[in-house]
Amino acid sequence: MKIVADTHTHTLASGHAYSTVLENIRAAQEAGLSFLCVTEHGPAMYDGPKQSFFSSLHTIPDVVEGVIVLKGAEVNVTGYNGELDLPEPLLSRLDWVIASCHGPVCPPATVREHTRGWIKIAENPNVDVIGHCGDGRYPFELEAVIRSFKEHGKIVEINAHSFQVRPGSAFNCRQIARCCAKYDVPVVVSSDAHFCLNVGEVGEAVEMLEEIGFPERLILNADYERFLEEARRRTGRRLTN
Repeated sequence: MKIVADTHTHTLASGHAYSTVLENIRAAQEAGLSFLCVTEHGPAMYDGPKQSFFSSLHTIPDVVEGVIVLKGAEVNVTGYNGELDLPEPLLSRLDWVIASCHGPVCPPATVREHTRGWIKIAENPNVDVIGHCGDGRYPFELEAVIRSFKEHGKIVEINAHSFQVRPGSAFNCRQIARCCAKYDVPVVVSSDAHFCLNVGEVGEAVEMLEEIGFPERLILNADYERFLEEARRRTGRRLTN
C-alpha cells in the first residue's frame, strides 16, 4: 500500500524534536510523499511553542518543493470536558488539527472520564483528527466513542510510533480499527516523526491494517485524490502541486 501523506510530524519548534520544517518537507519528498502535515504540540506541553507560532503558520507556502504542506497542530486535551490548549478562533484557522492526550498535560483518569472526553472532543468542529487514542493508559468505551467520531465526521489516526512508545497500542489499535471499519469511520496512518529521517515511516500501522483486512477506501492517505479532496474540504483551498 502506497501512502501519499504523513499526517503527523514535529519539528524543533516542539522542543523535543530535532529537524526544521524544510528538512521534514525534503524528507517527505525523498520518501515519495505528496503531502506533509506540520503538527506541533500545543503550548500546554512543557516545551511546546506559544500561540504566536500557530498564528504565524500561514507564512509557510501551501506548496514547498512540490510537497503540499498543511499547517496545523497537535493540540493537547487538557481536561475531560473537551478542553484544548489553543483557542477556538485560532483552531478554526488551522489546516489540520489533531487532538491528543499526553500524560504531562492531562493525566489518565477513569474509563468514564476518557469516554466523556473523547465524545466532547468529537463535538468540536475545529478538530479534524483524533490522535493516538490506542494508548492503553486512556481506555474508553470503544463503541460509544467510535460512533461519536462517525456522527461528527472525525478521522482516527493510527500512529505507527505508538506501537513502540505507548503501552497497549499494538492490541488497542487493532480493536479501534475494527470498530472504525464497522462504523465506516475513516483513518489516516502517521509517523509522529520527531526527526526528519522518520518522516513517512508508517509501516507498522499499514501492516496492522492489512492484517485485519481494513477497507483501503477508508484509509484517507492511501490515495492522492482521496486525501486531496479531504484536505480541500477541510481547508477551503485548492491545494495543488
